[in-house]
Amino acid sequence: YEDLHTFELQAPTRVIEWAPGKRVCVAGYGWSGGNEILQLLPPPTLQAKETQGLCPERDFKVECGGFSNRPVYSLKHVPDTSLLVTSGPPDSSLQVWQVSAEDSDVIKSVSAIPTENGTGQPWAKIATISARAPWVLHGSRLNSVQITEVESRKNVYMAASRNSEELSGLAFLDCNTLLFCCAKGQLCLADVRQPQSPLEAVSVPPAPCGERWCVGVGRGPQGSDSSSQPVACLSSGGHLTLTDLRKTSESLASAKCRVPSPSSGAEFLCVSWAPALEGCLAISGFDGTVHVYDAQSWDSSGREAEPIFVHKGHAFGGWDSSGGPALVTVHTWHPQKPRTLLSAASDGSLHVWDWVQSCGKC
Repeated sequence: YEDLHTFELQAPTRVIEWAPGKRVCVAGYGWSGGNEILQLLPPPTLQAKETQGLCPERDFKVECGGFSNRPVYSLKHVPDTSLLVTSGPPDSSLQVWQVSAEDSDVIKSVSAIPTENGTGQPWAKIATISARAPWVLHGSRLNSVQITEVESRKNVYMAASRNSEELSGLAFLDCNTLLFCCAKGQLCLADVRQPQSPLEAVSVPPAPCGERWCVGVGRGPQGSDSSSQPVACLSSGGHLTLTDLRKTSESLASAKCRVPSPSSGAEFLCVSWAPALEGCLAISGFDGTVHVYDAQSWDSSGREAEPIFVHKGHAFGGWDSSGGPALVTVHTWHPQKPRTLLSAASDGSLHVWDWVQSCGKC
């Protein structure tokens, strides 16, 4: 490692979200109530633009926080506002939170966004944008996807679909284009300007039966359109497929990762692109590790890929509440520092790490 910071949370978290000012937001997902939502100030070394050498302060600091009476399975900051949106069981409704001003250390609940026939539905996946107004894209199934204006709670888009496949992820590609990923491996594109157009889901090739899938969307080259954004699909069996949005029925490249089958039924499956390293992505959710890959040399053969780095810090940590070894619940990349990632595990550990550059771009 070039650098490694650890922080012990009061409870396990499955969300890590970057907030303005390089803050980090996390939240608990327990069923007993009283789940903390915290905004953390990272260690000074993580905020510095250049390596500062030894630093006496190496820990996170809690800047403000609040409590949710329901599990938090997803959390997103609403751009250009001081609002957070969360979702989690037992239904598909959303909760809106206000991060208080500098003179207060409270994150308070301000409203809820109910969904039609949301009771009994899986928890909603969410994405946010503020191109026209602060919007949240949310839904638990393909036929329940909608866009809501966060502050007015006005519905501005409802997807036209009879397909009730469960969603594993969704994203804004730009202010008009949406991407949905179904748990069984289908991808679907939609246009906000054409709300009546029926959604057509196309299976990710190859998509073995019985496996669950998740999706990660990267940044395209500066000035490019949304169709050039890299998309990676990861299955619970460790299959990784890179897809061209202009033709989602065909894969650009594929690989098999050397990972165990997830013991939790793919609950924490996660894949993400490095924002500042071309062609690099990370995966987690199989065990107590995070694997980093350089996908630039991959082809369509689907052969086994070797990671360029494996973070094993959580695997050597404590045990989770069930008495089993810690399982990585989520990871994310630092927005600017090329090789810096944050990861959290089921034992309540939060790690920030940066591996030594050995060769090539990664």
